Amino acid sequence: MGNVIELRQVEKVYPPDVQVLFGIDLAFEERSFNSIVGESGSGKSTLLNVIGTLDRPTRGDVLIDGASTATLSNNRVSELRNATIGFVFQFHYLLPEFTALENVLMPHVIGHRSPSREVREWADELFELIGISKVKNNLATRMSGGQQQRTAIVRSLINKPRVVLADEPTGNLDSVNSENVYKRFREVNERYGTTFVIVTHDRRVAEQTDRIVEIRDGRIEMDIRK
Repeated sequence: MGNVIELRQVEKVYPPDVQVLFGIDLAFEERSFNSIVGESGSGKSTLLNVIGTLDRPTRGDVLIDGASTATLSNNRVSELRNATIGFVFQFHYLLPEFTALENVLMPHVIGHRSPSREVREWADELFELIGISKVKNNLATRMSGGQQQRTAIVRSLINKPRVVLADEPTGNLDSVNSENVYKRFREVNERYGTTFVIVTHDRRVAEQTDRIVEIRDGRIEMDIRK
């Protein structure tokens, strides 16, 4: 299988002179299920932001499907990101005045106006898969923390991204809800072939993935494939 995302000699420096990433070479294959681990301040969240093109590297290149993003305009990178990558964060960032379904459809509406019947049917399929169909018409404020985070997972999948990047996605959940979230990630990975890259500080979580990349002081310390 080919690489869907590849980093070549990526470095990140924040003003005035704080270097966070050092010469990162890293690639993720299609359909793979990966984790990035590291202590607080190790650079793992910065690395995820660079992988997801939310932040550009100071030096080096990020390739999506073998195509360099270094020379693309910000607008073109945004379009590519919206079509290729879904995000799940520690905080769900749902809009409280909208229902779960409306929140889920938001990334599609941004690029396509009104959602088609096919898109709504896809949303229904995802709500069923993730196990929260019964709350899809609830306002975000009328759902539990676990339901809100699973809604964020559905939202990350609405544009059928090839890659989902998750940054400490269960940091605010109890152990039962955390296990449920990772079970759903694996189901999506196996059913649809979606690549997952999950940032976590918890090695018990990382052990559930097929590959563990450890970052320390902005450098890759270890890369284990099971």
